[in-house]
Amino acid sequence: MSGPMSLEPGGVEQDTLAIRLADRRRPRRRPSWALGDDTTLAIRLPRQGPDEEAVNELAAELADRVGPAVHPYEVAALLEAEGLSASLIKERYGHPNLFSLASALYERVPRTFPEPPPSADPWRPDTVRCLLRGALFALPGLAYLLTAPLWNPGAHAPALIVAGLVSWAWGQALGHRAHLRMATGRREAGRTLLAGAPVGAVVATAVAALPAEGGPVTLVAAAQSAYLAAAGVLLVLGRERQLLAALSPLIAGAAVLPWWEPGPWLRAGLPLLALLATLAVTGRALWAALAVPPVPDARRPRLLWSLPYGLFGLAAGVLVLLEGREEPYAVIVLTVSMGPAEWLLYRYRGLSVAALRAVATPAGFLLRSAGILGLCLLAYLLPLLPAALLTDADPAPLLLLAAVLWTALLLQAFGAAWPSAAICLAAAGGAGAVTLLRLPPGDLALPLCCAAAALCLSACALRLLGRPAPHA
Repeated sequence: MSGPMSLEPGGVEQDTLAIRLADRRRPRRRPSWALGDDTTLAIRLPRQGPDEEAVNELAAELADRVGPAVHPYEVAALLEAEGLSASLIKERYGHPNLFSLASALYERVPRTFPEPPPSADPWRPDTVRCLLRGALFALPGLAYLLTAPLWNPGAHAPALIVAGLVSWAWGQALGHRAHLRMATGRREAGRTLLAGAPVGAVVATAVAALPAEGGPVTLVAAAQSAYLAAAGVLLVLGRERQLLAALSPLIAGAAVLPWWEPGPWLRAGLPLLALLATLAVTGRALWAALAVPPVPDARRPRLLWSLPYGLFGLAAGVLVLLEGREEPYAVIVLTVSMGPAEWLLYRYRGLSVAALRAVATPAGFLLRSAGILGLCLLAYLLPLLPAALLTDADPAPLLLLAAVLWTALLLQAFGAAWPSAAICLAAAGGAGAVTLLRLPPGDLALPLCCAAAALCLSACALRLLGRPAPHA
């Protein structure tokens, strides 16, 4: 060097003294902001303020990740993750610290909020399974069709009805408790079902023995209770196809009735064969569930948690019984519709989750939730109208009762069991008392009580489910 060199800002050498080193190593891949000549050692003198050109280049490079940020701190976290050190920020970009550079990038890049990619519906229903469950609810009625000439409905029906009501209430409570235990483990659910199902069958048979006065119909009530208990176990464990196979003797016997008289032995034997097959399949399902290793330190849920589900089962049974007194075929329609009802419960939950992404205010979600509730109710009730007309049943009581049952099941699906149980119990008690005591308004008691219950349940559903929290 033979003369002075100006090192003032803006001088000939651009504030940098560069010394090139000899190095033949292959350079590593680096981010664009770190790219440079590995054989050059740069000594940069302090700048007077930020290097706008370098900052603009960095902003253009990181625009797709800086745009969605809602605060400069997010940009600072991004820069830190990219590996920008404090010395590099000062020397290359002229900013005193990480947060200063992050604020500059945040101001330069316009805000963009891209929509999240569509996710799979977590509540997508299994259509075949729901339809199969609806059919399984109605298929046991073929046993009464096959054995109709062998018993006297007027004398024997009270015992079977009482046993059915008790079994229905017990099955609802036991099913809820088993599902709670299923969250812990399959073995724990199996133990709950193994302990509770036989007790329910015995209790239902004992209650049925009172109106039967210990007669032969008590054995029929015992068989009915045993089947309902076993079928409930299979449905909780998800063995619908095995239950359908067990009921195949009933299906075959009922299919040939229009063309062939099977005789009393076959009329009694086919339902008995279906019962034995159901019990055998249930025993195998429980054996498989109990073979699963136990969960250590599993806590038992409180019995009180399942009480409202049992009370709802009792109330629903009474309401269906009152409808069946006037329109027996309407009960068959209602029973088969429980499969589509379950499918619509899944759709309600899926549509509600989608509504969370579509609205931005609580009021908007409430309106969307009300629309979803109305849409699902309409989708459930509309097919019942032609079915009621086809069976010469009065559509109004059937549709109102269906609305009560579906809305109550919706509340139960979200854990709001006590409101649905209380409202249904009030409707069943009111309609039952009017019918039993023959008080006015007579036959209008059931549709009026169901209409009031449907309104109350819908109001509860909007109040409890019209908020984002239960769906999050």
